[in-house]
Amino acid sequence: MPVSIEELLESEAECEREHLPGQSIRRLRHVGREAGRALEILGHAIEYLADEYVHAGKPVSASDPEVEAIQLLMELNRRIYFECPEVPTFAERVRALLTKARR
Repeated sequence: MPVSIEELLESEAECEREHLPGQSIRRLRHVGREAGRALEILGHAIEYLADEYVHAGKPVSASDPEVEAIQLLMELNRRIYFECPEVPTFAERVRALLTKARR
C-alpha cells in the first residue's frame, strides 16, 4: 500500500519523539551560525528531494534509495540540531539567579 510523504514525515516525527526519553519536545536550543546554515541547507535538500519524489508519483517504499536519501538527510538534520546547546528555561534562569544571589 502506497504511503504519502506526509505520512512518512509524521512517522519520522513520531520516531524522533520516541528517541528522546526524559526530554521535553518543546525545549529550545541555541542554534549558532554554522549549525543554522547547515540546517537551512539540509532543509532545502530534504524539501527538494521530497518534492521531486511526490512529483514522480511513485509509491513510497522504505527500500527506495530516494526515500533512504531523504531519511539520511533528516537524521543528519536531527543530529546537528540536537548537538546545539539547550536554552535554559525561564525557571532555570531564575533559579540560577537566586542561587547566585545567595552566595
